[in-house]
Amino acid sequence: MPIVRVEVEGRQIVLHQLGGIGCATPEDLAASTAFTEVVDLYLKSLQAKNSPLGEALPLNFDQPEGLTQLVTWLRALAVTPLQQAATIVPGLGACLQKRQGLHAFVEGLYDFWRHYARFMILHSEPGPNSHEHRPYRAFNATIERLTDLVLGLYRDVCENITGDHPRVYRQVAAGCRVGIIAVPKPSGLPKSYQSMLGDIPLIRQVLISPPLIIDPPMNTRTGQFQRVADNPLSRMKLDASKFLCYPACVGPLVIYVCFHQQFLELGCSLANLFDLATDEQIAAGPDAVYIYGAPPESLAPYGDLPTVFYDDEGEEMLVAAVPLENRFGYFGYLKKMALTLHNIVMMKRGRMPYHGAMTRIVLKDGAAANVLLVGDTATGKSESLEAFRVLGQDHIRELRIIADDMGSLEIDAQGRVLGYGTEIGAFIRLDDLQQGYAFGQIDRAIIMSPQKVNARAVLPVTTLEEVLHGYPLDILLYANNYEEVDETHPLLERFTCAEQALRVFREGAAMAKGTTTAKGLVHSYFANIFGPSQYRAVHDDLAQKTFDAAFKSGVFVGQIRTRLGVPGYETKGPEKVAEELFRLIAKTKQ
Repeated sequence: MPIVRVEVEGRQIVLHQLGGIGCATPEDLAASTAFTEVVDLYLKSLQAKNSPLGEALPLNFDQPEGLTQLVTWLRALAVTPLQQAATIVPGLGACLQKRQGLHAFVEGLYDFWRHYARFMILHSEPGPNSHEHRPYRAFNATIERLTDLVLGLYRDVCENITGDHPRVYRQVAAGCRVGIIAVPKPSGLPKSYQSMLGDIPLIRQVLISPPLIIDPPMNTRTGQFQRVADNPLSRMKLDASKFLCYPACVGPLVIYVCFHQQFLELGCSLANLFDLATDEQIAAGPDAVYIYGAPPESLAPYGDLPTVFYDDEGEEMLVAAVPLENRFGYFGYLKKMALTLHNIVMMKRGRMPYHGAMTRIVLKDGAAANVLLVGDTATGKSESLEAFRVLGQDHIRELRIIADDMGSLEIDAQGRVLGYGTEIGAFIRLDDLQQGYAFGQIDRAIIMSPQKVNARAVLPVTTLEEVLHGYPLDILLYANNYEEVDETHPLLERFTCAEQALRVFREGAAMAKGTTTAKGLVHSYFANIFGPSQYRAVHDDLAQKTFDAAFKSGVFVGQIRTRLGVPGYETKGPEKVAEELFRLIAKTKQ
């Protein structure tokens, strides 16, 4: 079946297709309802801008007949040169003297289509013939085919108007940049949640054509997430046709992230951060649900910043919600809420969550260490590890990323502290990655707001197997980004006891770098406002046990001064940290 619905959400165009394959030829595309809808959108945009492009054509676009006649012309020009078509198609002869204007109009239509973020959702019923069982074939017959059709139609029409061929062909991604296979299927939700969320299709496969560049409404996050006493879902009525569910593997948990179509480009970016849950995990049901893009009126009672979560102890389910408002149109609201839910569940299961980056490093001479850098956003954790990779590439045998931003610590039966991660991807800030800092996976990246401060990229960096493995901790450091290095403040400082370490980690001091609306020197409990501060009594007990175990088992616990918040040290600071880490790890033979 062809595309059945075209929806525009801001700068996004969403094509919905039900089963089967779409158009087979450029002529089929020109004859489709979707093509007419896009042309209509283009005409309305020209009229809104009072553009001269529309005036170049001898048509009255104030009347419906104008659109109909224009589409007829374009369909004819898809297969026939203008000179010949003018003798067949009524009214087209008038364009013989306006060939240049007609060509400019078509070029403008093509650019208009490409300036949108373009998505295709393949809706499929469950069963043996579902798209989810043959995703490559489904994507190839729709997404890949659409790119060829759009390019073919554009080039055929232009060549039939100008009577000439281009000398240079630019093979841009002219179709949809993202494809989604969405299937309604049993979701394992408790009965009390099934009636509201059970009809939302679950994403089973995602196709992305990277590098994908998007520009969401916001590029910073404000405040923290508030725990509320009542279930926010009890106030909501959701239109399931406007939502998709991304069943995300967040560490060992499954969290159903149900996002509104208006936030589609952000929701799709989850594919570079969290693995999709398996059918078996979905059947077992989620550990938490998150409504990203909830009706604003339903969350209004929670105040001016209604980014909330609820602990439904009766159903053993965490529930979170963020309103459908542009001020929350930033990937940080998606990522950090999911991680908040993860952290709360982990505390309930006896693990201490951390906000940090963990890596297993093995040098060629046999020295090895599992290193965890804990700190707030933009304190130099990822930057220092990336600098280590770049500066030590001739000496590194293996570097495995266990956690890029969040994870948990567990004490095993031998008294060791094991570290786990949550994400398979990284949400990397571009601002501080100066020339020479390599992006090994940039060709797989989703880049957000590259023209703004706090520009970011989401890119895959590890596997779920590594995230869930559980590596014994060797080095645990607090990332101090605000203090200068001098005689009394060494680059690397080792703590002498758990109490000294807990004071520094609990204070959570950091110099804000513009990734949120906070400014200057800020403090947050354990540099982690995502769960621990809302469950402080539980976390305090876990932290004491974890740090006691770390010191007892010989973990190197201290702080390292990255100076990422000190002007002029955005690159030099992480490089010096990398050198010091190298010296520390070189002393350790395993």
